[in-house]
Amino acid sequence: MKFISTRGRAPSLSFADTVLTGLASDGGLYVPETLPQFSREDIAAMAGLDYRELAFRIIQPFVGDDLTDSELRDILERSYQHFRHSAVAPLVQTDASEWILELFHGPTLAFKDFALQFLGQLFDHLLKKRGERVVVMGATSGDTGSAAIEGCRHCDNIDIFILHPHNRVSEVQRRQMTTVLSDNVFNIALEGNFDDCQNMLKASFADQSFLGGRRLAAVNSINWARIMAQIVYYFYAAVNLGAPHRAVNFSVPTGNFGDIFAGYLARQMGLPIDQLVIATNANDILHRCISDNDHSPQPLVHSLSPSMDIMVSSNFERLLFDLYGRDGNAVAELLADRSAPMHLDDRALAKAREVFSSCRVDDLRTVEVIREVYESSGYLLDPHTAIGVEAARRVRRSTGEPMVCLSTAHPAKFPEAVARALPTQEIPLPSHMQDLFQREERMKVLPNDLGEVQRFMAEALG
Repeated sequence: MKFISTRGRAPSLSFADTVLTGLASDGGLYVPETLPQFSREDIAAMAGLDYRELAFRIIQPFVGDDLTDSELRDILERSYQHFRHSAVAPLVQTDASEWILELFHGPTLAFKDFALQFLGQLFDHLLKKRGERVVVMGATSGDTGSAAIEGCRHCDNIDIFILHPHNRVSEVQRRQMTTVLSDNVFNIALEGNFDDCQNMLKASFADQSFLGGRRLAAVNSINWARIMAQIVYYFYAAVNLGAPHRAVNFSVPTGNFGDIFAGYLARQMGLPIDQLVIATNANDILHRCISDNDHSPQPLVHSLSPSMDIMVSSNFERLLFDLYGRDGNAVAELLADRSAPMHLDDRALAKAREVFSSCRVDDLRTVEVIREVYESSGYLLDPHTAIGVEAARRVRRSTGEPMVCLSTAHPAKFPEAVARALPTQEIPLPSHMQDLFQREERMKVLPNDLGEVQRFMAEALG
């Protein structure tokens, strides 16, 4: 299988080269030239499979000859061996036809573990085969960083630098990153917001001369392997709720659009999904785009759901590529000036609305939903998942089809939001993180200056 750029001006690559390259040379994102297709019979045959075996069936068609079946199975086994629930991604019912897909049972208590445990193992395997060492650079609004560090900290062929916005992630999120003291792990607290971190990441990939011969690899969801790994849990949840014999719909707390785009791909591959709900917080550019064709950037708001405090959703470009008939030139023209308002043409917007609905939920309502769901069902939501639940309840098209709300993080990661909703409710961290607040931290606070960040990285690499 070959992978092509969303802007149409970069060479097509193999799976392995796509994973190790990350961002295309023309500034676009890689997508498969064609998607594997699963028939109703194929999907019905997935019933009863454990998570790893299902992941193998979904991922194997993408990898071509770059991994043998035994190599892929081994990578998947190691990727999910430290998840704390035997189902890996269990479902919990919270209301009539409403389910929570728990994606927080990995090492860092967030959905990013599904992709980044896999990506770390995949990187190390491919690099060992090639005799290479790379520099992984990532930007995080909270959860990606710790999951990427956890996935890469034991890799022999990787040095990893993670940028997070200084004082704009929760304390648990920060400490999960900064208390990893491995020699190959470097945390940068940038005096800016997440979009500043992401812009710095893209500029560094565009000109890597500051590395003196080393090359960058991406762990953010610009990396195709991240999206690919997330497709799996849509199939897993849907099959467990009766697919392909009935449609199953999903509500996704959305910031960078990668997680919900994986759901869109699952639908394109044959999974019966009628509706995907884009659930946003006050940083609602994606909701405004779908509901009002208003994709104008606005000042970023610091919210109780910090992993969604994003105004430039990188993976939206992958959807635009499909909405515009896979015309890379059209996408490049549309994104030529990201500071200007973007408007989709009528045809593209209509195509998006066939699949996607959207909703904005502010902090006040987020806190109310955490309290209401706990009082009605005894189930404790983190603030991101609460937004997903509220959005689903507001805009779902059918009450006769299951609605699955993706639970993207453990509530213990966001004690401030939970405390506002339930002041007397204690949420202990899992046993493997009980001493998190006593661990030594290590990070470098740097100004929002590309030159300063790149100098720090070059010096750290010696």
